[in-house]
Amino acid sequence: MKIPSEFDPIRPFEPEELPAAYERILADKQFQQVLAYLYPDVPIEAIKQKMYACKTNFEFQKVFCYTFLQRLVTELSLGCCMDAANINTRERYTFVSNHRDIVLDSAFLDKLLIDVGFATTCEIAIGDNLLSLDWVRDLVRINKSFTVERALHSVEMLRASKRMSEYIHFAVREKNENVWIAQRQGRAKNSNDLTQPAILKMMAMGGEGTVIERLKQLHIVPLSISYEYDPCDYLKAREYQLRRDLPYWKKTAEDDLESMLVGIKGYKGHIFYKCAPCIDDWLDTVDEELPKNKLFDTIAAHIDHEIHCNYRLYPINYVALDMIQDTRVYEEYYTAEDYQNFEAYLEGQIEKVKIDNRDDKFLRTCLLTQYAYPAKNYIAASSENGRLKSLLSRLTFLK
Repeated sequence: MKIPSEFDPIRPFEPEELPAAYERILADKQFQQVLAYLYPDVPIEAIKQKMYACKTNFEFQKVFCYTFLQRLVTELSLGCCMDAANINTRERYTFVSNHRDIVLDSAFLDKLLIDVGFATTCEIAIGDNLLSLDWVRDLVRINKSFTVERALHSVEMLRASKRMSEYIHFAVREKNENVWIAQRQGRAKNSNDLTQPAILKMMAMGGEGTVIERLKQLHIVPLSISYEYDPCDYLKAREYQLRRDLPYWKKTAEDDLESMLVGIKGYKGHIFYKCAPCIDDWLDTVDEELPKNKLFDTIAAHIDHEIHCNYRLYPINYVALDMIQDTRVYEEYYTAEDYQNFEAYLEGQIEKVKIDNRDDKFLRTCLLTQYAYPAKNYIAASSENGRLKSLLSRLTFLK
C-alpha cells in the first residue's frame, strides 16, 4: 500500500522501515539499560535476533509488548479484562477513551484486542511532548503510534490537526486499522473524564461529507477504562499543588518520564475496559442543523455519558465519595475494613510527595477527588436523567 508522503512526519513505521529502526534503538545506551532491566537473564544478542525476526509492527507487538504486558498483569494487578460485547472483531473502530496512564491505557487495549479475537491491534495517538528521546520516538513508531503535534502556532496547529485527522481517516479506511485516541489532551488529573469538543472537531476535518458523515466514517466507540488503583495518583496531586503554589511551574520531560515509569511499575489492582456501542447509529439521530459548537458539544456529552455509565467501580471509589462529602451515603458498597485500608493508602501516597511546603490537607483532597469522580459521574450517568446529569457533571463539585 502506498501511503501519502504528507503523513511521513507523523505516521508509524512501515514494515520495510523496521530493520533500520531496530538498529537505531538497539545501539542506544539507554535503551540497552531498559532491556537489561526487562530481560535481566537474556543476552542482548538473543534479543536482537528475536527483534529482527519481527517483520511487521504487529509481530513486534505480539513478541515483545504482549508478553511484557501479560507479565505486568500477573505481577502488578489483580487481573485485566475487557467487555467487548458491543463491538465486532471483524470491524475497525476509533476508540475514544478516558485517559489515566500515559503508557498503559493504549498498551492494555492492544493486548485486550488480541485477547478478544481482533486480527490487529490499534494505531495510537501520542503527543510529541512525550517523544523527546530519540529511542522513545523510534520505539513508539515501531509500536504503531502516530504523533500528535503540540505547542504550535495557530496556523501551524490548524494544518497539523487537519493532517492528523486525514491520517486517522486513512488508517481506518485504507489501512484497515483500529485507532485509539484520548477524549482530551493529556490525562484528566482529577479523573473528571470529559470529552473535549476540539478532539471531535479535529476528527471531522478529514473524510468527506457533512460533520456527521465524517465522524461516522471513523466508527467511534466510547471506551471506559477503570483502574482500581492509579500508581500515579500522588504525582497528579503533587502537580496540582505545584501549579497552585508556583504560577509559572511547568511539567518537564523528566516529569513525564517519571509518570511513565511509576505508572508501569506501580500496583493497579483490578483493571477493566468496556466498549460502548459504536456511535454511528446514534449519530443518525442528531440534528445536523444545530450550530456547529452545539453539535460538537452534544456529541461530546453523548460520549461522556457512554464512558461514565460503563465504568467499573470499586469499593474505594465509594469510600472516596463518602470521604470527600463527609457522609456515609454509600457505605453499603464497602466495608469498615475497606474504609480503613483506603485511609491508610491515602496517608502512604501523601508521604511519597516530596516538595517544599507540602500541604497534606490539599493533597488528600486531590487524591480523594481522583477516586471519587468516577463514582460521582457513574451515578449521574446511570440515573433516569443520566444524559442531562452528564452535561451537568461538567461543573466541578469541588470549589
